[in-house]
Amino acid sequence: EIGVRLVGSEMCIRDSIYTMAVARQKKRQSTQNKEESFMKLKLKKAVIVAVCLAMMTSLAACQSKENKDGGSEGKKEEAVIRVGSKDFTEGMIVSEVYSLALEDAGYKVERVFDIAGSVIHTSLINDEIDMYPEYTGTALLSVLGMDVITDPQKVYDTVKEEYEKQFQLTWLDYSQANDGQGLVIRTAVANELGIKTISDMQKHASELRFASQGEFDEREDGIPALEKAYGKLDWKSSKIYDNGLKYEVLSNDEADVAPVYTTEGQLADKEQFTLLEDDKKVWPPYNLAPVIQDSVLEAHPDIADILNKISASMDTESLTALNARVDTVSYTHLRA
Repeated sequence: EIGVRLVGSEMCIRDSIYTMAVARQKKRQSTQNKEESFMKLKLKKAVIVAVCLAMMTSLAACQSKENKDGGSEGKKEEAVIRVGSKDFTEGMIVSEVYSLALEDAGYKVERVFDIAGSVIHTSLINDEIDMYPEYTGTALLSVLGMDVITDPQKVYDTVKEEYEKQFQLTWLDYSQANDGQGLVIRTAVANELGIKTISDMQKHASELRFASQGEFDEREDGIPALEKAYGKLDWKSSKIYDNGLKYEVLSNDEADVAPVYTTEGQLADKEQFTLLEDDKKVWPPYNLAPVIQDSVLEAHPDIADILNKISASMDTESLTALNARVDTVSYTHLRA
C-alpha cells in the first residue's frame, strides 16, 4: 500500500512538472509571438516611411518652397498637427504621406497611428486627433448611415455637407484613389476571353471558376447586387476559400475570379491579375480624402492647399503600387 502511494505521488509530481513545463512553453511562445508581431509592425512602419519619402521627394520639395514663403512660418513652428491613421497598411501609408507633406511645409506633426476603424471618427470629434484620411463610402454608409449613392461627386458632396453640419469637420478635396469593392480575374483568362468589364465576365460566367469567400455570396452588396445589375452568374464552379488565400488560389490556377478591394497591393501585378471595370456602377465609391477639424483649418488655412495637392496626385493605380511596395516585403528574417 505504501508502495502504491509512493508510485501515485511520483506520478502526480511528474504530471505537475509536465503541466508546468507546458505552461512555461506556451507562455514563452506567446511572448515570442508578441515580440515577432511587434517587430513586424515596427519594420512595416519603417518600410512605409521609406516608401512615402520616395514618393514625396519631388512633390514635397515643390510644396516646401511654395508654402514656406507664405509668411506664417512662426505660427507653423508653434503648431503641432495630430495626424491619425486607421490600423492597416493603406491607412498608415496615406497618413504618413500627409504627415511628411505637412512637415515639409514647416509644421510639426504628431503621428497617432493604428487607430481602429470603428473608433477613429470618434477620436476626431473628441479632439484626440486633428485629421485623418477617410473614405467617402465609409463616411456615407457607416458614419452617416445614409443610403447608397454610386456617383463619386454626389457621395463627396453629401458627406462634405453633412460632416460640416453635424460635426464641424471639413472634407478637403477627394483623390481619384478608390479603395472599393471589386472583382479580379486572372489576366491570362481575361485576355483569352476578351474580358475587361463585369458585363463581359457575366457573359462568360459558365466558363469561369469563382473563388468565393462565403459571405460574399449572401451579402446584399455581393453576388445579389451583381446579379440584379448584370444578370445571373452561372459559374462553371464556385468554391469557398479563405480571403487571405485568394491570390495564391488564382496564381495556382485553382480559380479564375475572386472578390477584392480595388487597391490591394497584389493587383499591381497586372501580368497575373486584372481588375474588372464595374461598368454598371453597382458599388459605391470609396475615394480617399483628408478630414480635418474646422478649428484647425481656420487657424492654418494653408493646410488645405498642402493636402489638396497630395489628393490631386493620388489615384487608384499609384495607391495600389504603394501598398504593393509595403506588403510585398518579407518579414520572415526577423527571427532565426
